[in-house]
Amino acid sequence: MPLSEPLQQTGRTSVLHRGRKLTYFGGCDYFRLASHPEVLRALREGLKECGLNVAASRTTTGNHKLFGQLERTLAKFFRAERAALVSSGYAANLAFTQSITGKFTHALLDERAHGSLRDASELLRCRVIPFRHRDAGDLRRQLRKLGRIARPLVMTDGMFAHDGSLAPLDGYLDVLPRRGMLLVDDAHGAGTLGKTGRDTPEVFSLRDPRLVQTFSLSKAFGVYGGAVVGGASVVEKIQNSSRIFIGNTPPPLPLVNAVLKSVELLRTDRLFRRQLRSKTTRIKTALRAGGIALAENDSPVVGIIPATAKMAAHISRQLLQAGIFPPLIRYGGGTPHGFFRFAISSEHTPTQLDTLAGALIAAHGKR
Repeated sequence: MPLSEPLQQTGRTSVLHRGRKLTYFGGCDYFRLASHPEVLRALREGLKECGLNVAASRTTTGNHKLFGQLERTLAKFFRAERAALVSSGYAANLAFTQSITGKFTHALLDERAHGSLRDASELLRCRVIPFRHRDAGDLRRQLRKLGRIARPLVMTDGMFAHDGSLAPLDGYLDVLPRRGMLLVDDAHGAGTLGKTGRDTPEVFSLRDPRLVQTFSLSKAFGVYGGAVVGGASVVEKIQNSSRIFIGNTPPPLPLVNAVLKSVELLRTDRLFRRQLRSKTTRIKTALRAGGIALAENDSPVVGIIPATAKMAAHISRQLLQAGIFPPLIRYGGGTPHGFFRFAISSEHTPTQLDTLAGALIAAHGKR
């Protein structure tokens, strides 16, 4: 799969592409914290005070007080007992499944789960069974086939990045046996969803010891790294038996210091969430009025899946004519003609949102 074209960010909501300045709805920096002055200041302070890199794993000579501070901060933010910090969101799923290899008899995987969950399932050394996308009924049917002595692990995204839809986590927990566990990759839901903007489980008011979550710190938090949050025993297993955690160098200290500031901003400043929700409501209301069907939730993602390659090209042209970069994404194993993912941010202007709505409605009308 070829790399995407290089882009140069020219503002918090625009990029330079082939000599043109275009409005940018790509990426998943939902609050534009990657360019927030206080986050950048924390990054510089971390570099000055701590240096760039510990250059070793935390189990050898690379531990630092900032790592533990961030883990405690994340656990508090997500209302979990403990958190384990790893080098990326992708690695978080791998680190967790490495720590429970051989503990489960079956892994049940949403058929549209992120690639990191698919890779993580291969580490479990058990049978992997796909279930229909976001279908609690099909999950129940698959679980019933396993027998009473089965110990299943259900694996799913919390918010699916291709269209912003949410996994019915409450339905999954209702049908999950007491001996089972639910792993939720909440890379996109973390920091954006729920009453206090914490995560997808908050949307469903869930607090369950069978639930373990993984996160990316490069999306809503705008920096880099990953984490697993859950019970104390979950984190201890990761620290004691995950080869990724034991042998991998943790994120650079300046980035850790920057994430600490990002979490503080999202925890204390409600304006971020109000603006994001307002902008999300604005664009989705306009698109629905124009005849475009969207997921019924507050996720800040608008997904458009073209039926043909010709339609994908048409939408791209319509967006470019409107001065918008066309975020057409092609993942291996995904939809045959890719999908357009528009990540709404708290910093997009009403004019930018209205222009996007107009371009998509115009393209929709010419199918």
